[in-house]
Amino acid sequence: MANPYLAGAAGRCPRCGEGFLFDGFLKVAPGCEACGAPFTKADSGDGPAVFIILIAGFLLAFGALFHFIALRPPIWLLLLIWMPLSVIVCVALLRPMKGLMVAAQFANKASEAGRDDVR
Repeated sequence: MANPYLAGAAGRCPRCGEGFLFDGFLKVAPGCEACGAPFTKADSGDGPAVFIILIAGFLLAFGALFHFIALRPPIWLLLLIWMPLSVIVCVALLRPMKGLMVAAQFANKASEAGRDDVR
């Protein structure tokens, strides 16, 4: 049995660790082709984006500010370096964070609240 969090971050099935979690770059597959685990109810919502904003925003803002204070480059050079780096870091974190969120839902057996859940 695979660690569901590591498997999800790697884009693999949280149950078996063998099948693919994604059916494209960010589209979650309907199910695992290896073990048949259903992913139809998995919805990460805005969770990955929030964590990426917090993590990448902290690292990139600190890096850009440190770069500016230490080297005093012109603003156009800061923009030339840090804006593309921001896009690259955010896009690189999207898939692992979404996989991690879906795996967390799967591992905790989370599902959407239904009509029977409200009293």
